[in-house]
Amino acid sequence: MAGKNKRERQILLASRLRDKPFMTDEELAKMLAVSVQTVRLDRMELGIPELRERVRRLAEDTSEGHDDDSGRIIDLTPGISGISVMEITPAMTFDGTKVARARYMFAQACDLAEAVAAIPSAVTGVANIKYKTPVHVGDRLVARAKLMHQRENRHFVWVMTKRDMKEVFRAKFILEP
Repeated sequence: MAGKNKRERQILLASRLRDKPFMTDEELAKMLAVSVQTVRLDRMELGIPELRERVRRLAEDTSEGHDDDSGRIIDLTPGISGISVMEITPAMTFDGTKVARARYMFAQACDLAEAVAAIPSAVTGVANIKYKTPVHVGDRLVARAKLMHQRENRHFVWVMTKRDMKEVFRAKFILEP
């Protein structure tokens, strides 16, 4: 990277953050062979927020449009863990009952696992799921996901969903790019 002018460096920085939005300033500095302060100044000039703000925005973008059908991500640390909440509505139930269709718990868990894995265009290769107990209209579900490990391109994410501190659903996902 040595010898690149400021404009070329900023173009490379912006491009790299589009591809890998979770890169830290330290990682960018090493890649660009400049100081962390130079990276911060370049980001400011380009209007690119710090990592924490990029993560927050991604969490909002990921949960946008999913509030009704797969929960809302309220906490996300990409590559580590996340939390999603969802309230069961009448539209999520079987006709004539107050029992929720299982697909909504799966959708909540899968969307959260994809966000935690932090893979652009993640594909669920394997999903091992277990429905523990039915949920009903008005139930508030809290899903917690954790990246357990990563092997090559495969990300292993476990998700546990609870209602009132009692487990109602769990899943183990293997996600790939």
